[in-house]
Amino acid sequence: MTDAELVILHLLAEKPRHGYEIEEVIEERGMREWTAIGFSSIYYLLNKLEEAGMVDKSTAAAERGPSRNVFSLTQAGLQALRLEALTSLASHQGDYKTLLMGLANLPYLSRQEALPALIEHRIGLAGRQDHIAQQLERQRPVPDIVEALFDCSFTMIGARLTWLTTFIEQIESGQFAWPEEISQNETGLEENNSDTSKD
Repeated sequence: MTDAELVILHLLAEKPRHGYEIEEVIEERGMREWTAIGFSSIYYLLNKLEEAGMVDKSTAAAERGPSRNVFSLTQAGLQALRLEALTSLASHQGDYKTLLMGLANLPYLSRQEALPALIEHRIGLAGRQDHIAQQLERQRPVPDIVEALFDCSFTMIGARLTWLTTFIEQIESGQFAWPEEISQNETGLEENNSDTSKD
């Protein structure tokens, strides 16, 4: 699943929305800082997710003008969102944007689910940092530019590792207030879908 698809599922998990509202929320929250999703691709993604059974489409009357399509999350969509959120939290490959995607979806995971994934991420990062240090040590002496490249990678991973360690400690100690967990049963989804008439 692409980051853009995950963003769509994330926003529909909050409540049913029409396409233009999705665009407005993406813009308001600055979500394009950490994921690539253009306005022109939103409806394409919605239709793709609908075909995959992750999104339902219904028609709602607008206050002015023609009726509009409103999209809501299905049970399959919620399960896909949860799986991708856990994968994003656990993945130490790539840049920080993957981690941000996982963090944005913490409300759809329990503390017991998310914590092991974050710990796995931390272990993976520590391994990457050690690997970089060993590579540099084996290659020395190296030109200053090569030393700088290794140092940049080592330091950036180190900063991410420091933040992640602190965050894990906050979760374990109860200092971090866990987001209100979203119901994963059919009743919860039906309650979300009932909000369609309010948009």
